[in-house]
Amino acid sequence: MKRRSFLGTVAAASAAQAAAPKLIKPKRLQPGMTVGLVTPSTYVSDPDELRTAVRTLEHFGCKVKMGQFVKKKLGYLGGTIEERAADVNAMFADKAVDAVFAIRGGYGSAQILPALDYDLIAKNPKIFIGYSDITAMHLAIHQKTGLVTFHGPVPLSAFTEYTQKHYRKALFEKGPIGALTNPVESNPLRPNHSLRTVVGGKASGPLTGGCLTLLATTMGTPYEVDTRGKIFFIEDVGEEPYSMDRMLTQMRLAGKLDQAAGIVFGECSRCTPKEYKPGFDNNLSLGEVVDEILGKLKIPVLAGMTIGHTADQLTLPMGVSATLDADQGTLTITEAATV
Repeated sequence: MKRRSFLGTVAAASAAQAAAPKLIKPKRLQPGMTVGLVTPSTYVSDPDELRTAVRTLEHFGCKVKMGQFVKKKLGYLGGTIEERAADVNAMFADKAVDAVFAIRGGYGSAQILPALDYDLIAKNPKIFIGYSDITAMHLAIHQKTGLVTFHGPVPLSAFTEYTQKHYRKALFEKGPIGALTNPVESNPLRPNHSLRTVVGGKASGPLTGGCLTLLATTMGTPYEVDTRGKIFFIEDVGEEPYSMDRMLTQMRLAGKLDQAAGIVFGECSRCTPKEYKPGFDNNLSLGEVVDEILGKLKIPVLAGMTIGHTADQLTLPMGVSATLDADQGTLTITEAATV
């Protein structure tokens, strides 16, 4: 790439971040409201899985409307770029739909970002929730519209009692979510979810982040994450330590780690060397990677919070104020995410 072209791309990305729009909050969900289901990433064509998604929302007292192209399948994708984006746009435009939920993640949501109607979304603010690959949409929607979106379970998630409790708190109840931490352990000596203070201290700022793979994928685009003065949360699944090292190093070289007010490193499921076929003969553990890269920062860092790819899963609102206490192992959402 020519130097002039490269500098132009960097300048465009910086300008997009500098002109952040005013925060917009969606209406909270209430029983009887209608949730629109979409597949912006990988397809969901199995009728049993679709029934599970509907049953999940009905359990929370919601009605369900399926997107026109939900059952479409194009290889590993839930339809063409145009079809997947059209479903998202249509759900935000539909006055009868009160919230928009991704049925699953997988792969492909970054493809549809240029095809989303951000003016339409800003004029029709609704709860939007998903995680994993849906991270790309969270970043783009928030950067372009200022809408508070929610990094949390999809209708096909496990929905343990812990997950349900925090899901209701985030989407259905009034006021700030308040203090969040991992589930109470039945055996503290061998916890299922181990929290660890990497760098002590407290910090406050708006909440942003998501799946590290998607955070890395969107770097250098108009949708890249803006971590300046923010509580930056990171999670992923199935990545070997060297791969996590590579992506965290990319974040570090781009200044995304130093610019943050504090960092929450989520529980990273199956982020170990692959069985029988590790990437290298000798490996670092994920904990060693975290300490090497995040442990050298001069901001609070907490590792092991139940964010993302875990059965016990928190629902986090993107864009609202939060306080991280790395010593106490808490993340407190201090601002209401809905109206």
